[in-house]
Amino acid sequence: VQLVESEGGSVQIGGSLNVSCIISELRYPGYTLAWYRRAPGKEREGVAAIDKDGHTNYAPSVKGRFTISQDRQDSGKITFYLLMRNLQFEDTAMYYCAAGPYIPVTKVIPPPSWYNYWGQGTQVTVSS
Repeated sequence: VQLVESEGGSVQIGGSLNVSCIISELRYPGYTLAWYRRAPGKEREGVAAIDKDGHTNYAPSVKGRFTISQDRQDSGKITFYLLMRNLQFEDTAMYYCAAGPYIPVTKVIPPPSWYNYWGQGTQVTVSS
């Protein structure tokens, strides 16, 4: 299973950016997908998660600004997205997509240990 992230980028403060993650084939009967980020000098942070049924959860720091979504194809290919709006300096980080077996996400974003597969990371930089 491979997770391939799109290129991030540099965005001005208040701007928007949409990153994607393509999963070649996920063999779980159900799944949970997530975006994590790691800023310099900070711990990895769960940003958003979505489960097979489309339920979502967000970190308080991004709620209302970020949107996670998914697109499933009959072939088994899944593409999921993180649309980031009103970007702030503190959103500057390396962003990683992750996939794991199904677990409900309505109460909490599952911890990093839950996921079996990770993307390579994509850099998002917010500047003035």
